[in-house]
Amino acid sequence: MKWILIVVVALVAIVAVIWIAGSLMPREHHAASRVTLKQPPDSIWQVVSDLGGVTKWFPEVTVSERVAGSAPDRWRQKMGNKYDMQFDVTERTAPTRFVTKIVTDEKAVFGGTWTYEIAAVSGGSTVTVTEDGWVGPPPFRVMSKFMGQHSTMDTYLAALSRRFGETTAPVHLR
Repeated sequence: MKWILIVVVALVAIVAVIWIAGSLMPREHHAASRVTLKQPPDSIWQVVSDLGGVTKWFPEVTVSERVAGSAPDRWRQKMGNKYDMQFDVTERTAPTRFVTKIVTDEKAVFGGTWTYEIAAVSGGSTVTVTEDGWVGPPPFRVMSKFMGQHSTMDTYLAALSRRFGETTAPVHLR
């Protein structure tokens, strides 16, 4: 009986520490990753802005479809077996800038925008993805911090590199 009490108290203490740590972390975060590819901006733009075709080269996304009867440019994506999300394309400036914003409600645990910027450089282009996001519940903030706020962007950019037959590792900018 004494051991059960010790285990229960230890578990409650761990949850309390995680909750307090998350409460001390900022709700908002900003992260950016970049790759340099040997492709012209127009070629990259065609791939990045084709949201219906993302499932062909980004294995994390298993479904990507336009949401009928909603905002002019709203999409639903299923990320593996993890979750479904909807987002609006809020800006399309070919071939340099593309912005998406997650559609949230009062029950959402995270949200924010992804800004894709494509810039011509000598011998190719840079592709920068910037996440301006937020994480609501304190325990999720801890998870986000330790799992890495760059992880999804890095996975996306690595897949984009492979789509063009390249193996460029993303660089963290912030």
